[in-house]
Amino acid sequence: MNIAILFGGSSYEHEISIVSAITMKKVLKKSTLTYIFVDANREFWLIDTDKINSKLFSSGEYKKSKSLTLKKGGFFTEGMFGSKKLDFDVVLNLIHGRDGEDGKIASLMEFFSIPYISPRLEASALSYNKLYTKFLARSLGVRTVDYEHLSKNDERKTTMPYPVIVKPVRLGSSIGVSIVKDASELDYALDVAFEFDTDVIIEPFIDGVKEYNQAGCFTNEWELSIVEEPHKEEFLDFEKKYMDFSRDSQVLSADIDETLKIKIQDAFKKIYDPLFKGSVIRCDFFVVDSEVMLNEINPIPGSMANYLFDDFEGMIERLSRHLPKDKDIKIDYQYIHSIQQAKGKA
Repeated sequence: MNIAILFGGSSYEHEISIVSAITMKKVLKKSTLTYIFVDANREFWLIDTDKINSKLFSSGEYKKSKSLTLKKGGFFTEGMFGSKKLDFDVVLNLIHGRDGEDGKIASLMEFFSIPYISPRLEASALSYNKLYTKFLARSLGVRTVDYEHLSKNDERKTTMPYPVIVKPVRLGSSIGVSIVKDASELDYALDVAFEFDTDVIIEPFIDGVKEYNQAGCFTNEWELSIVEEPHKEEFLDFEKKYMDFSRDSQVLSADIDETLKIKIQDAFKKIYDPLFKGSVIRCDFFVVDSEVMLNEINPIPGSMANYLFDDFEGMIERLSRHLPKDKDIKIDYQYIHSIQQAKGKA
């Protein structure tokens, strides 16, 4: 199978995307990989799979690679004798954050009729924005942590008891996230968050809360990962998550009873189906007093959460054969023809 790894993008998570993409070389060992890099200017480049490394991008050496053009049906190199289409079976969208998770890439792939593994437009819009994610989960009967929403020009106050956690609404990887232990720290935390976004959500910081991660997709059947209990400190900051995104070895299942496992998996299925079909996502859940609550949706998880699956590569191949299909709309101009004929008779 030939998989085009699409990565980079104009995003605060650009570098994390590069780490995830390089990790795929260790994970997708049986597949042929075609690397397509999207730089900060949103230009496409064909990267030599044998030469890919992080320095290639930080040094700007990638600009010596072949540039690519996006057209109907795929990506093309342009040469003296015309265009040549890249040969691949499916695009795996590994652009974290803006461009990859906000729906831009999904829209491009749909518009140019390119098969791709990633959340579709509506799923992207709802999962990229943490506030909209709350709305989605609650509409589906999945509980979430309580929250308050603040915009940049709102009064800087919260009615929640401290400590609280402040998060930019449209960012992942713990960028701009702060734990606020008392009122004197709130203003600075909001300054940090508003450097990255115009909106934030404030949630109670639950010390020692049990957290579990569930990833998966639907092919012709449910393909769910193990349930992972991440072992971490107060919260994973950007640097720790950066390293976490390069994981390629499988982790152990959480030591939980079957009842809790089923609750977590049922909540995941409610979130996933049907909105996220065609993608591999990871949902992070909190468990408080045996109640499962969605913390957040990772629509394009770091390294695609490969370390949670027994057969990640096989699952990607199966998913590529069960992607949602855009409805074919026939345009026959009957309405215009009827108007023209009526005018002719008049």
